[in-house]
Amino acid sequence: MCVTVSKVTSQAFAIVLTCAVWLSAPAAWAGILDTSEDYWALLAGYGQSFPGWGLTEERVHSFDLVPRYSHLTIDDSGSGWFAGRHDTFVELPLHFVTGPDTSAMAGLNLLAAYTFTAHPVWQPYVFGGGGILYSFADIPGMGAHWNGNYQFAGGLRRVLDDPMHALIFEVRYHHISNAGTEDPNVPLNSIKLMVGYTF
Repeated sequence: MCVTVSKVTSQAFAIVLTCAVWLSAPAAWAGILDTSEDYWALLAGYGQSFPGWGLTEERVHSFDLVPRYSHLTIDDSGSGWFAGRHDTFVELPLHFVTGPDTSAMAGLNLLAAYTFTAHPVWQPYVFGGGGILYSFADIPGMGAHWNGNYQFAGGLRRVLDDPMHALIFEVRYHHISNAGTEDPNVPLNSIKLMVGYTF
């Protein structure tokens, strides 16, 4: 009898918990899937790797074009000067390599960002993350066409007529390597300077 009561109680608890999750799910998904505060950005810039920085051996020059989609993840975070928003950036970067080879690299990045929104016009931000990168370029030391990359950056938004429209300026640290999946695996450690517009 005691076992039966205990089993019924645990089953009832499981049913109540399941119903609570199902009833709260639409609100949770609505917050995650809300795109009303999302925006696009288009960035362009220049980057180069620095021989002697880590294991980097080649000075690789590139002009970069980066379309970005920004999804608001958490709004109204922090207070005072730390007030801001968390965003998820999805980027499809194109790197036009001009030296030592003339070719291109293309990739897909997923980045986590935090924008400080205490000031209505000048808004600094930071982000980091990485993704995959395919290299068409023949760069000595890169033993694979498929590579990984990670990056960290600081930037500044200059909001224009509304929060969706802004000029952006970024400085990025960018690392490319094949994570030891092929030999050789000489990484590229680069600095990139970017400017762009959000809409």
